[in-house]
Amino acid sequence: MHISALKYLFLFTGIPFFTFSQSDIDVFLTPSDTLNEPRRNAIIISEASIAGITLLGLNQLWYADYRQSKFHVINDNNEWLQMDKMGHVFTSYQLGKHGAQLLNWSGVSKKNQLIYGATLGFTFLTAVEVLDGYSEEWGFSWGDVLANASGTVLYIGQELLWKKQRIALKFSFHQTKYASQRPDKLGNGFLEEVLKDYNGQTYWLSANVYSFFKESKVPKWLNVAVGYGADGMLSGVKDIDNQLLTNFDRQRQFYLSLDVNLTEIKTNSKLLKGFFDIFNSIKLPFPTLEFNKKGCVFHLFYY
Repeated sequence: MHISALKYLFLFTGIPFFTFSQSDIDVFLTPSDTLNEPRRNAIIISEASIAGITLLGLNQLWYADYRQSKFHVINDNNEWLQMDKMGHVFTSYQLGKHGAQLLNWSGVSKKNQLIYGATLGFTFLTAVEVLDGYSEEWGFSWGDVLANASGTVLYIGQELLWKKQRIALKFSFHQTKYASQRPDKLGNGFLEEVLKDYNGQTYWLSANVYSFFKESKVPKWLNVAVGYGADGMLSGVKDIDNQLLTNFDRQRQFYLSLDVNLTEIKTNSKLLKGFFDIFNSIKLPFPTLEFNKKGCVFHLFYY
């Protein structure tokens, strides 16, 4: 599906809080030392309900607008300079991360956190891919499945190797001049553009320096990040027959920057820690070096 897999991330993250005291919230958010069956059951039922309703809604509302077909496979690996695949990697990683953390909150064993929680993103996004396979407009993409698996492996691999996420997968976005030229493809308005305009998206591997060099005196919150983006895209592939879509020079962009690990900021508030953990998926603006086929560009603040 053309629309970025990012949209599914928003369905599974965030916990509503109302008029509770700080102490009540802290007690509620504290992970259980042993299996808490009510918490575990609530998580399973909630996730299954959200996923089921979302898939049913997609099938009835989104796919209903397009002709159905026999199940078929497509190869879209050359589209959008693979920025759509990066969206799948990111969403799978984030859903898996939060899926595992929710099971940790309910006292589920580490093994089961990785088996049933960290695979949440891969399972859900692959189910969406099957729906794509029955749509004439799209098709089942093995490239998307591989991207989904890559995000899951990035999370599980670090938990098995280090028992923590030393390298976080993050996202940033800036509006571009391209969306106004093809709002049907790249979005109309900021929120749509965040999901659809691959020219403005950047995906980052943000490594925590202290976790690799614990003898150093660097702050625990300091990260070094490398990013990937692309520019000049008005369509999935370059259309040599349409001058409108070939006015811009499509190119890959690579970035080197600093970042902040929000989860290493000290606070006694469990609620604030939860917000830090959720927003740690966003790369904060910092001075950045950009490398592309034209050379090197310095950005005072890139986001």
